[in-house]
Amino acid sequence: MPFLEFNYRSDAMNKLVNVNVILPADASKPYKTVFLLHGLGGDQTAWMRETSIERYAKDYNIAVVMPNVDRSWYTDTAYGANYFTYVAKELPRVCRSYFKNMSDKREDTFVAGLSMGGYGAVKIALLCHDTFGGCGALSATLDIILRDKLHPVNQKKGIFGFDIESYEDIRGTDHDLFSLIKKKHSDGIEMPKMYLWCGDDDPNFDPYERYHALLNELDIEHLYEHSEGDHSWKWWDLHIQDALKYLLK
Repeated sequence: MPFLEFNYRSDAMNKLVNVNVILPADASKPYKTVFLLHGLGGDQTAWMRETSIERYAKDYNIAVVMPNVDRSWYTDTAYGANYFTYVAKELPRVCRSYFKNMSDKREDTFVAGLSMGGYGAVKIALLCHDTFGGCGALSATLDIILRDKLHPVNQKKGIFGFDIESYEDIRGTDHDLFSLIKKKHSDGIEMPKMYLWCGDDDPNFDPYERYHALLNELDIEHLYEHSEGDHSWKWWDLHIQDALKYLLK
C-alpha cells in the first residue's frame, strides 16, 4: 500500500505541518478514511512505529491519515495554534483535494485515537458530526477534569484559556466531553457511531464506566468494551482492530 509523508502549509496553523498517510492499494474508486490521532507523548509517526495499522488498513482498503498536534489536546489553543480547526476541518478538505477518490461522505469518514487522541476523536466527532460518521476511543481521557493535578498550570492555561485556574473552570464547556455529549443529544444531532475501549488496569477506566452509563441514560447507540489491559501499545494495537471492525462494518 502507498505510504506518504505529506507536508503542506496549513492556513489554520499558519505554518508547515507534517502528516503521514496510508492510501489503499485500490484507489480507483471512492474509499473510506480514518483520521487516526496520537496520544500526549506521540506524533504523526506513532501509530506506524508501534502497531500494524498499515496491515489493518489493507484489510479494509481504506486510507489512514495521521497528523501531528504536539501536546495540544486537539484544541484551538489560547496561545493561537488552531489544532482543532486544523485536524477537524482543514485536514479532511485538504486531503480530499489531493487524493481524488477519498470519499467526502459522512458515512465514509471516521476519527479514532488513543489517550489524548481518544479524547480528541470524541470531541471532533461530536463537534463536527456533519463530517465524521463515527469515532473510536482507546484508553481515552474522557474526563479531562481529572487531569488537573497532572498538568502544569502554564500548560492548561496556554491550551484552554489564560484565565482558568483549574480544569474545573472548563466544566460545562465543549472541552468537557460529559457536558458536550449532553448538549449534542439535546440539540438532536445525528450521533456518530461510537466505539469505546479501556483496559481494566488503565487509570482512565472509571471515567469509561461513567461515560458508558451516561450514553445508556441518553439512549445513544455505542459499543463499549473493556478487558484486561493497561495504558500501553500492546493493547492499543489489539483493540484498534476492534474499533475498525465496528466503525467500518
